[in-house]
Amino acid sequence: MVYNNRAHQADGGGGAVVYREKSFWLETAGEYREQPPLEGERTADVCVVGGGFTGVSAALHLKEKAPGLRVLVLESEVVGFGASGRNAGFCMTLFGLAPEVTRWRFGAARLREADAYMLRAVDLVRRRVAEHGIDCDFEETGLLTVATNPAQRFRLLREMELERKIGLHETEWLEADAVQAQVRSPLFCGGRFDRHCALLNPAKLVRGLARAAEEAGAEICERSPVVEVVPGSRVRLRTPRGTVTAEKVIFATNAYSARLRPLRFRQLPVHTYIVLTEPLAPEQLSAVGWQGRQGIEDGRNLIHYFRLTRDNRLLMGGNDAFYYYGSADDRDRSGAMQQRLQEAVKRIFPMLSGIRFTHHWGGPISATLDLAPLIGRIGPNMFYSVGCMGHGVALCNLNGATLADLALERQTDLTEVFFVDRRALPVPPEPLRFAVAGALLTAMRLQDRWHERGSRRSG
Repeated sequence: MVYNNRAHQADGGGGAVVYREKSFWLETAGEYREQPPLEGERTADVCVVGGGFTGVSAALHLKEKAPGLRVLVLESEVVGFGASGRNAGFCMTLFGLAPEVTRWRFGAARLREADAYMLRAVDLVRRRVAEHGIDCDFEETGLLTVATNPAQRFRLLREMELERKIGLHETEWLEADAVQAQVRSPLFCGGRFDRHCALLNPAKLVRGLARAAEEAGAEICERSPVVEVVPGSRVRLRTPRGTVTAEKVIFATNAYSARLRPLRFRQLPVHTYIVLTEPLAPEQLSAVGWQGRQGIEDGRNLIHYFRLTRDNRLLMGGNDAFYYYGSADDRDRSGAMQQRLQEAVKRIFPMLSGIRFTHHWGGPISATLDLAPLIGRIGPNMFYSVGCMGHGVALCNLNGATLADLALERQTDLTEVFFVDRRALPVPPEPLRFAVAGALLTAMRLQDRWHERGSRRSG
């Protein structure tokens, strides 16, 4: 069977998309020299499709484990164009949507396995940054998950009890006064602190990893969207200007996987958005506190996440998420969400009511219907990873190692994790897909609103 993939907007080398406009990180990451697109007929032992965290990590691990392999990465735009260059830069241990969801879907033993995998993932990123000297503003500040109403407080305490009972890594509960001593907001009424979290500049990290992969001998071709896949004992991939024939293929396309026919029914691209302020003046930062510079999330289903950048800008994202009909993956701006997020900043931090906002961006994350990551295979020689659920900085880097082991046909502790080759709920075609995604997101929104209204009534 020949897979003809969905049309792509890039022109295969002419620079149709200005990637610097896609996020503050990409705008400010410094000069970048693009690699030339694929030209002519090529062969490879392993072809990796996608130049984000998963793809460049897979390429680097392949060259480390089997230096003689011919490894070729095809990126449709530029390295880090997707979520890897647009996310908030939280390198964290969260797996899937939430621990309770993972336990309900897979059981306590699998939740422990997921926790160990994510601790290993955070450690991998830390080690990569050190060993390759990647300047990505890496700060091990920890993650503070705050409650902003009694329902969220109850949920976080219930999650901590579950973590203690099952034997997950230890976190610390902070009462309201202890949270306020760290970060001041009239809404914060308690919080859970996890020291296993780092903040970083994701665009700088993914570029640094790509450089490391190239130095190890992998080749990266940018502006090279795959428009056709011909499976077989050797897989043939066609781009606008060339073809690759490969023994093995790794699809590291995550939220953009709907463009590839073999992966169209395995995940959904769900959009989330971010706003960024001007650098906080010393008196503004003093009013908020935040001397520990922790990454912060709240306890909603559709969370707010916020952090300080290296130059003390306040980044705020989340609040809501959207699936667009037809698995559209290019809704990178939303005026309505820009306004809602700016209002959220001022509601959470009223002492910053006069702050000026300088940037707004967004993009898709990869979500599965059962809200957990999925690594799998298509036939004997094509492999994929989807479903990062918005927590891909650490996860996708370790998934790259897992995919490398699968492509090398090595049975390791990574290839034996439960979400490799697991049974997953298939995503239905349109228009049912739009209805199912809308129903899931609406249920989350309604619960969040109910909790927030209940808090106002009790207040």
